[in-house]
Amino acid sequence: MKLLVRNLARNTTEEELRKLFSVHGTLQSCSLVMDKATGESKGFAFVEMPKVGEAKAAIKTLNGSDVDGSIIRVKKAEDLVAKEESGQSKD
Repeated sequence: MKLLVRNLARNTTEEELRKLFSVHGTLQSCSLVMDKATGESKGFAFVEMPKVGEAKAAIKTLNGSDVDGSIIRVKKAEDLVAKEESGQSKD
């Protein structure tokens, strides 16, 4: 299951996200979205967890939690939203 993580502090790292989510199960991937021009975080990321039960547990536990001073939002990524926000086209 692909998860969208929003409202991340700009100083939150991909490694921190990996540690945060790996407590809840196996990670397939973790991608912090970066601004190509500045090299800084855009404040959101995608995390993929192969086991749906583990992903749902991560959503339930981490959504609304404080990470680096920001209250993060975690939800299942919608395919269209995931493609648009990562800069991919629908083609």
